[in-house]
Amino acid sequence: MGFFSSPRRKRRIPTMKVIYNDGHVAECAPEEELHILRHSAAHILAQAVKNLYPQAHFAYGPATESGFYYDIDLGEVKLTEEDLPAIEKEMQAIVKKNLPIKPFALSRDEAIKLMEERGENYKVEHISDLAEDVTLTFFQQGDYIDMCVGPHLCYTKALKAFKLTAISGAYWKNDKNNKMLTRIRGTAFATKDELEAYIVQQEEARKRDHNKLGRELEYFTTVDAIGQGLPVLLPKGARVIQTLQRWVEDEEQKRGYLLTKTPLFGKSDIYKISGHWDHYLDGMFVMGDPKDETKECFALRPMTCPFQYQVYLNRARSYRDLPMRLGETSTLFRNEDSGEMHGLIRVRQFTISEGHLVLRPEQLEEEFRGCLELAKHMLGTVGMLENCSFRFSQWDPARAGIKYEGTAEQWEEAQRVMGEILDKLGVEYEVGIDEAAFYGPKLDIQYKNVFGKEDTIVTIQIDMLLAQKFGMEYTDSDGKKKTPYIIHRTSLGCYERTLAYLIERYAGALPLWMAPEQVRILTITERSDDWAYELKNKLEAEGMRVEVDTRNEKIGFKIREAQMEKVPYMIVLGDKEVEDKVVALRDRKGGNFGVMSVEDMIAKLNQEIADKVHD
Repeated sequence: MGFFSSPRRKRRIPTMKVIYNDGHVAECAPEEELHILRHSAAHILAQAVKNLYPQAHFAYGPATESGFYYDIDLGEVKLTEEDLPAIEKEMQAIVKKNLPIKPFALSRDEAIKLMEERGENYKVEHISDLAEDVTLTFFQQGDYIDMCVGPHLCYTKALKAFKLTAISGAYWKNDKNNKMLTRIRGTAFATKDELEAYIVQQEEARKRDHNKLGRELEYFTTVDAIGQGLPVLLPKGARVIQTLQRWVEDEEQKRGYLLTKTPLFGKSDIYKISGHWDHYLDGMFVMGDPKDETKECFALRPMTCPFQYQVYLNRARSYRDLPMRLGETSTLFRNEDSGEMHGLIRVRQFTISEGHLVLRPEQLEEEFRGCLELAKHMLGTVGMLENCSFRFSQWDPARAGIKYEGTAEQWEEAQRVMGEILDKLGVEYEVGIDEAAFYGPKLDIQYKNVFGKEDTIVTIQIDMLLAQKFGMEYTDSDGKKKTPYIIHRTSLGCYERTLAYLIERYAGALPLWMAPEQVRILTITERSDDWAYELKNKLEAEGMRVEVDTRNEKIGFKIREAQMEKVPYMIVLGDKEVEDKVVALRDRKGGNFGVMSVEDMIAKLNQEIADKVHD
């Protein structure tokens, strides 16, 4: 089983029976089994916590892609992971009782009354936000009742394999101004074999976790005095990102991109034109009072697009100027919630290969294809493409005018055009409703990390709105002024996040071409020092990243240390190598290439670097 794969599901016949919120029992679709198991596990978790801690009050408890969780207000009680076995034991007792799980329905007022009687203030607040004529469904097992649309297992005993995995904090409604709740996480599977396979996978994933390994290998650090979500890239991490950045910029320029350099912040005016001020203000770092219209207010940029459009607007444009491909290595700033911060994956300042293509309607398919091919080429080259999937992110018409700008006709046209392009290109995708940007649909390339969690790593978006808002025009061949289309895209995504995934993908042993230190020269005695530094100069003249270890340590110790630090190649120099002006080459996996000439070694390494080999 690969480190990025999920435990294989064994086929079970017949399919699992579940109970729906109208009370009928039926076999569920195979693809729904895990979600239902895990959702029922969340309810059993809540019942167990209530049995052990009667003062507990409950917020939300959904199933997730990798398991389930429940956010709980425990009053003054502070749980730790040492408390999980006792909660798990109580869950097992509930399972053993084989309690029937039964649904019932209430009106909004009846539901509020029931939850008030049970002291569930978080549920009351949630219900109070719903429409007055709504009918709500609840599921009951024993004396535990929870509001839920279902479906669920028919009996608690059907939950056969589960484990609680972590405790953390989470704000009520994900709002830092609200109370911090206790989030208990767990996972569940249909069989114990699947659960055990998952546990083994997670243990391996923890070894590869960039937040641990990246610090141990000195790629990055964090400093409390600087703040959450603001990692400090150490020389190794900075070197990898520099290598990736130069490669991306070179690849983009080969494809006709024009390099831009735009400001890191701007007046509120620019964001008001783009719509970010209305739709993204809470996610921006603002300098000044947004409510005081008598004074200028500035904000650090969360996106590059409003600034890069000014390059296009610098002079009048003709249809002959299109497509115009603009690329920039952009530093961006987003005011993420403190609870969302994680290593290099969720940060408040990051660097990204952002680009915008301004084009005529008839150029849209070809340019979209070019963006997709570039992204796939780059993800494939760094060894990440095999763990990617595609999501066609669309708007939710119910949120028109709230989350989304533009008319229904504009959205339907943009989504129709994008859907036709994706189908013509043979892209296999899932549809994500309400996942679009506020100005247009997008193709999200989703990457699954070692823990099985998906994140968006690259996006390609079709925009029919912002060109109009910024007054971007071109003179067509018929002499008429027309509004261009815009494609927003990234080619490799956020460099910090990419570095995190690469550390996990390769367990820190990055491929030679991107490794921060490519070669380490190890001397056996001080008589080898001069030859070592001469070799260093030769390799650096070839553009390689080289270090020399002349310490008075045993050569075996030096080799093991270089291997532990994931250095791809080691050159061992003793008296024989000095005398013959040759090298003894080894790799970090223990491979010994024996003695070779300097020329042959350089040719070997240069070829591997040029081919961008990865395992």
